[in-house]
Amino acid sequence: MKRRATMLQDVMDTGESMVKILKSSKADDELRKVREKQQCFFERHLDTKKTITLVLNGVVQCEDEASQKLLDMEGQKSQAERELDSLEQELLQCTARSQNMDSELQFLQRELESLRDSEQELQTLQQEVDDDTTEVIPSAIYVAQLYHKVTKIKWEYDTEPHVLRGVHYGADLATPINIDTSVRSRCSVSDELWNFVSTEW
Repeated sequence: MKRRATMLQDVMDTGESMVKILKSSKADDELRKVREKQQCFFERHLDTKKTITLVLNGVVQCEDEASQKLLDMEGQKSQAERELDSLEQELLQCTARSQNMDSELQFLQRELESLRDSEQELQTLQQEVDDDTTEVIPSAIYVAQLYHKVTKIKWEYDTEPHVLRGVHYGADLATPINIDTSVRSRCSVSDELWNFVSTEW
């Protein structure tokens, strides 16, 4: 019992000594300085943490913006490539159409030249026909009428090429003529025809 009482007394004495030390101004100053340093360190820690947080947030935002810009640029690049491909296809189509139009134009120019040549030929032929009509046909008609007056023979013109067919209108009767020139000589045919001509004037 005495031993326990002694130990308790020692603890109490030690506690009182510590209280006295803590209550002294020197210990209080030291404790205040420690608290101030601790408070200062804590505040600096908070400021540093805030600064680091702001910096990290800024880095993350910059990374997000850079990623978004990169995605936008990739999209724009893909769009530009598609537009370029489309323009190249249109250019190829336009080139092909232009070549076809050039070929058609050349063909039409050749056709036009051919038509102009044909028109010129037709004009030349028309002129020749007009000349023949005004010069040859009247003279042929005149000769045919003269032959008819002299020979009194009216010819059929829708016969075969080697057949002479017609009618001789004499003073008293009409005599048919049907001569195959392929089996007779020209002299014989001429003599027969001249026999129809009257020698009386």
